[in-house]
Amino acid sequence: MAMNIIWKDRKRTLFGLPLSFTKYELTEDCLFIKTGLLTQKEDEVRLYRIMDIGLTRTLGQRIFGVGTIHCSSGDKTLGDFDIKSIKMPEEIKEKLSEMVEVQRDKKRVVNREVMVDHGETDLDDVDDII
Repeated sequence: MAMNIIWKDRKRTLFGLPLSFTKYELTEDCLFIKTGLLTQKEDEVRLYRIMDIGLTRTLGQRIFGVGTIHCSSGDKTLGDFDIKSIKMPEEIKEKLSEMVEVQRDKKRVVNREVMVDHGETDLDDVDDII
């Protein structure tokens, strides 16, 4: 089964150049992170496991047109991770966010958050809510 790669890039280092051994590939339902030269490691996270996405751009990253996307993940082996120093980070973050929502809808995965108003609810009552 051939995977349709929607986006791919490398971690960019000095002056925004792709001089690293970290590669990122995004398919319809997975994100792959490949690292290493002599010893290679490949991590895969299913998009529906990504809970939250954020973007950080330092001054140096903004100068060279790159940024880092932080993903909070429910993946047991990878956990939270960063897609470091990639080109067009805003566009990739939006694309990734849309694709995560599509996969979460497709798999019928929902995030459940417990909202507690500490002014009116006693913390002992939280167990009754859950």
